[in-house]
Amino acid sequence: MNNDTICALATANGVGALGIIRVSGNDALPVVQKSFPSKKLEKQKSHTIHYGYFMDGEEAIDEVMLSIFLAPKSFTTENSVEIAFHGSPHIGKRILETLIKNGARMAKAGEFTLRAFINGRIDLSQAEAIADVIASENEASRKVAINQLKGGITNEISILRTDLLNFVSLIELELDFAEEDVEFADRTALNGLLDKIELKLDSLIESFQYGNAIKNGTAVAIIGKPNAGKSTLLNALLKEERAIVSNIAGTTRDTIEEVLHIKGHAFRLIDTAGLRETQDEIEAIGVKKAKEKVDNANILVYLADAATEDYSEDIEMIKSLQRDDLKLIICATKIDEVLPPKYEAVEDIFRKEIDQDFDFIRISAVENQNIQDLKNELSSYVEQLKSQENNVVITNQRHFEALRKSLEATHKVKEAISFQISTELLAYELRNALEHLGEISGEVTNDEVLGNIFSKFCIGK
Repeated sequence: MNNDTICALATANGVGALGIIRVSGNDALPVVQKSFPSKKLEKQKSHTIHYGYFMDGEEAIDEVMLSIFLAPKSFTTENSVEIAFHGSPHIGKRILETLIKNGARMAKAGEFTLRAFINGRIDLSQAEAIADVIASENEASRKVAINQLKGGITNEISILRTDLLNFVSLIELELDFAEEDVEFADRTALNGLLDKIELKLDSLIESFQYGNAIKNGTAVAIIGKPNAGKSTLLNALLKEERAIVSNIAGTTRDTIEEVLHIKGHAFRLIDTAGLRETQDEIEAIGVKKAKEKVDNANILVYLADAATEDYSEDIEMIKSLQRDDLKLIICATKIDEVLPPKYEAVEDIFRKEIDQDFDFIRISAVENQNIQDLKNELSSYVEQLKSQENNVVITNQRHFEALRKSLEATHKVKEAISFQISTELLAYELRNALEHLGEISGEVTNDEVLGNIFSKFCIGK
């Protein structure tokens, strides 16, 4: 199938000024030539653009511009043509139908990028980075994806893999001379290398929390008793009337989720039903869903009404929701409705009762008081996850799992050396570590993994 000539729409579906159709394969030029009589395409130089009409027999479908990329200097390393047409979905459909009639077939999801990988133009992590660049929704995710596309993670892994491969070769050599009881691989030097590899793997694995926050956004659950000002805060953060605001307790019964971008980072804000015991069946479902959202959140913003006299229910609720990996921000709300001595005393009440470390902010969502302080606190959470020592950030779950397995294998190699286990078992664990590192770049892979990765791409990529 890799010899087939494939075609697909490369731009988004829908009406636009222009649309682009990609054609790639050994017969890309002859296939397009059948519908482009204006020039002899096989006589044209690579990276040139040509004007003419795209024809279906005697009928002109559209006025187009053809960009020619000759092998191996194309995205797929195959002969490729990009057809720019007026952005009508109907015209795009007609051109694709004609190309198929001319001998091409429709590309499968991610097939252009798959060919670039199979033909050696990019490695597997770079292929995944292309999907991440396309899906990037903020500046931070774009920067990380571009760094990976440039080979950032591959460069880090290849250095470790090369050093490890040298020792594997020496260990394998010992197996060939097993009867002579000789050591070619210096065990002390190998231990030193393993220490170095462990440090690097630990650093990359730790970066995944930051990378996940960049790629998928940080989940922020806005929680509190009914009428604490949760929906008002959501509206103030988004600067729009997204949630219904009412003095009637229990207005919000379902969760409302919106994305807020702060300093290039995405935060998934979740406005939830007020937490209380209720006989209302629908509201009770909302309360249950609110608690579930907290279980999956990275940050809990708990709102406590500054005018409240008794905070015992708030304190019990916070204690029931606490987790070691959950950042807690407590906000005293509606400070525009009470005098300073009252709301200034609220912090001391919570400090005495809550053991977990937390940040405290006094806000008025109605008057927009200290809302920026809350935004700064959210942003600082993500920034604190970022390692100052590591320029490469892991954003991909597959990479994270491969690194974790490689680290486990590295630990086992060190144990094997420590307990002077046989060379055969030592070689086995070393090969395991190498294999898991190779999974990231695609040096070691299988069809099932490739199918899973490229099936998530759009058709024209």
